[in-house]
Amino acid sequence: MSAPRTPLTNEIVYREAIKQFLPTNREEMEWRGWDELDVLLISGDAYVDHPTFGIPCLGRWLEKLGLRVGIISQPKWKDTSDFLKMGRPRLFVGVSSGTVDSMINNYTANKKKRTDDMYSEGGHGGKRPDYASIVYSTLAREAFPETPIVVGGVEASLRRLAHYDYWQNRIRPSILTEIKAEFLVFGMGERTTEMMVEQFKSAEAKIGGPVSLNHPATTEALDYIKTQRGIAYVASKDHARTLDSRLTIPSYEEVRDDKKKFAKAAYFIEYEASPYNGKRLIQYHGGKAAIINPPALPLSTEQMDTIYEMPFTKEQHPMYKNRIPAADMIRFSVNSVRGCYGGCSFCAITLHQGRIVQSRSSESVLKEVEGLTKISGFKGIVSDIGGPTANMFQTSCKSTEIQSKCRKLSCVHPKVCPQLQHDHSPQVDMLKKAKKIPGIRKIHIASGLRYDLALSDKKAGHEYLRELITHHVGGHLKVAPEHLDDDVLHLMKKPGLKNFDEFVDYFKEVSAEAGKEQYVVPYFISGFPGTTHDKMEKVYDYLKDKGWNLQQVQAFIPTPMTLATAMYWTGLNPMSMKPLYVAKEWKDRKIQQALLQPHKPEHREILKEYQREKRINLKSPEKATQHPKSRDLRTDQKTIVDVPKKKLGPKLFLDSR
Repeated sequence: MSAPRTPLTNEIVYREAIKQFLPTNREEMEWRGWDELDVLLISGDAYVDHPTFGIPCLGRWLEKLGLRVGIISQPKWKDTSDFLKMGRPRLFVGVSSGTVDSMINNYTANKKKRTDDMYSEGGHGGKRPDYASIVYSTLAREAFPETPIVVGGVEASLRRLAHYDYWQNRIRPSILTEIKAEFLVFGMGERTTEMMVEQFKSAEAKIGGPVSLNHPATTEALDYIKTQRGIAYVASKDHARTLDSRLTIPSYEEVRDDKKKFAKAAYFIEYEASPYNGKRLIQYHGGKAAIINPPALPLSTEQMDTIYEMPFTKEQHPMYKNRIPAADMIRFSVNSVRGCYGGCSFCAITLHQGRIVQSRSSESVLKEVEGLTKISGFKGIVSDIGGPTANMFQTSCKSTEIQSKCRKLSCVHPKVCPQLQHDHSPQVDMLKKAKKIPGIRKIHIASGLRYDLALSDKKAGHEYLRELITHHVGGHLKVAPEHLDDDVLHLMKKPGLKNFDEFVDYFKEVSAEAGKEQYVVPYFISGFPGTTHDKMEKVYDYLKDKGWNLQQVQAFIPTPMTLATAMYWTGLNPMSMKPLYVAKEWKDRKIQQALLQPHKPEHREILKEYQREKRINLKSPEKATQHPKSRDLRTDQKTIVDVPKKKLGPKLFLDSR
């Protein structure tokens, strides 16, 4: 006779739901039968078990390596109580500010404090401190003085050398000199973390207990780790001078005091970013040296498949009572690639995910798409298949020998490299198979499209665009021309106006053939370095001729470590050292924003004043009439960019405050 079944209770159901996630407190550890952790991870984001979120992805990777892992999300930073609630881990504590730099997360482009946060419960801001990597690592050191502390994530990666900080309007030193950690893991960390775990487990075995900074075995492990790719650390000048294959860039003091040397350092940082030929970078800070080893090697297709096939729930942790906006945006999306070879000067992807595109196999992507049909709440709509860019899936350099020597900062600018294999056939084939999977009603492509890349693919580029426009546009398609002046586009490393016009015409043609009312949502940046008001007026004139009223405009934000940020701070092009105009004053930034969106009521007075000042400066009313007037550009006929707001969706609205 079988034993009576234990009746289900709310408590049991909740416990089983919780056990699908990594533990977040002592009780959840006990439910798993754990009395201690091997690794404790600290994150500035709310806990969403999805590979798009860095700490949960790393946590699953460490779990796959056989470790007991706990996650503390958005801990209080007034004291160490949240850090201590799961006890001391045996191997190390990992710290990340979250998916984005905490300052970008906490402040608008105009340096106003945000009240919202898409990575927090309910979308409410204030859940993470400014410069979170520094704050969290300091508290972790206080909580666990003998345990190795490791810092990673976007914020730390992009601040690993002396950098311009937009929010303080000054040059800050390498974050290595401010965090309380043994070293920093920059870039995507799976390879580096696996090596690190091997070393710490070896030290643990020699110690016969938790890894301790006071034990020689730990010192031995740390010394080895600091020789490896993807690792950055601070050491003495004497130590730095013993290292091979190094490039010493201008010191912190030099880049702080001399803008030309800052621009020079920015160029070297980009130039040495290749994992195949980049040198170890040394930057002196007083009597210390920030040492940046070469980037980790890219992942193979098999390794990418392994990572993205880990048992993610694709859901936020049950402890939250309200939804996390970012969780809903990406819950039913599928990552197919990492990295980007576009090399846009304002983008940090090259310095974090890398310039080498790493793709999953079609089989792995299709397996994940099929798995979405089994997730509660899925209604047959895949929100995206992509990554940093929509259409770089399974594209790469034709020659590993050439790639090992190449130092180009972009594979597509000023034109697509002849050595780039960018056949879109694998992506077309994968999308056609994906939409036939039972339970799949629609697959959207929401990642940014490189239309120049597709248009240059004579084999399957138009076939890809036709497939995309006919079957994978959810009413609107995001594209990012960013600007329309050739000089500014060259500084951005973006394709020219001819490519954009060709794409828009093709989009209209194919949409009409398919009998669909579809729109293009073009993204433009105001205030980009090198953009004079006259250059922005060229965009104004183009929009006026087209009758377009833009809905998506982003004020330029100088993010740490990018070439565009170096242009903003120095007023120089780091590639040529030629001077650039930079709109830094509030008034000039608002004028440029108004020129992109003259139809907005709040911009009309700005443009009237701008026109009046131009009339005074030109001292010629006749000439002044050639310049922008504060009037609505809308014509009676609806245009390709006039997306009804109900179709646009809140996730596409960018902050322009």
